Amino acid sequence: MSTQSRILILGAAGQVGRELQRSFADAGEIITHDRDTVDLAVPDQVRTLVRGVAPHVILNAAAYTAVDRAESEPEAAMAVNAHLPGLLAEEALRANALLVHYSTDYVFDGSKATPWTETDTPNPMNTYGASKLAGEEAIRQVGGRYLIFRTSWVYGSCGNNFLLTMLRLGRERDLFKIVDDQVGAPTTSIELANATRAIVSGALGGQFGDTAQWAGLYHMTCSGSVSWCGFARAIFARAQTLMGGKVPTVNPIPSSEYPAPAPRPHNSVLSNDKLHARFGVRLAPWEMALDEVLRILSAAMKQA
Repeated sequence: MSTQSRILILGAAGQVGRELQRSFADAGEIITHDRDTVDLAVPDQVRTLVRGVAPHVILNAAAYTAVDRAESEPEAAMAVNAHLPGLLAEEALRANALLVHYSTDYVFDGSKATPWTETDTPNPMNTYGASKLAGEEAIRQVGGRYLIFRTSWVYGSCGNNFLLTMLRLGRERDLFKIVDDQVGAPTTSIELANATRAIVSGALGGQFGDTAQWAGLYHMTCSGSVSWCGFARAIFARAQTLMGGKVPTVNPIPSSEYPAPAPRPHNSVLSNDKLHARFGVRLAPWEMALDEVLRILSAAMKQA
């Protein structure tokens, strides 16, 4: 990738989009857009934007992520999660650009006892997962130079996410009841962005061979796994200073005691073996990645 490259980041205001701006900052000219500057549900606006920018790389961090609300707003979820990726794939093919798109563990039904691989058959349990799967398929049908990264339980030092919610509520409450029968790999936006940069740079630099040798679908998560209950306990144990020394009690409950409009898979753990075999990339263990985000939050708090 040369410093003359034009890199279009969609969803730039989100937690992944912000980290992509950081990780690609020295990779070329960065052009950012989010919902405030373009309506990603309007195809003509998207086409005009992409053709005006003429990017060499499109990083699509935009997504409809309100999992429960998607059950009552399926058209909105499909517009951003399914139709937009297909349109971006068409425009990337037209411009011979590389498209990077992020998908989700929720394309699976959680019934498997071992980590999910890229060859396992998807079977989404909810509208959000179905819309993300449709986006994957739309990109594959177009083909060209693309990378689809399925990830899970994404969080970071900004935005709306489980970590920041737990830290906020942990200052106010002494007791939590958290689901303990849903297991996955919490993955930071930092790790996602850093891995994306390494892979995109290698692919465009010819490190991984021609397009046919690297284009496709890969799982990309932090290593290890934990339940939501275990994740909450780890957050509180590691973040005492951010909560004034408090360590709330976290009691486990089954999903049946926390009903939601959209059902969630019990096993969301994704195998990253293909990612490592093809690109030599491994994301940090989820515990180490969590510590990094907490260090960033602690530093920001001290500077405030």
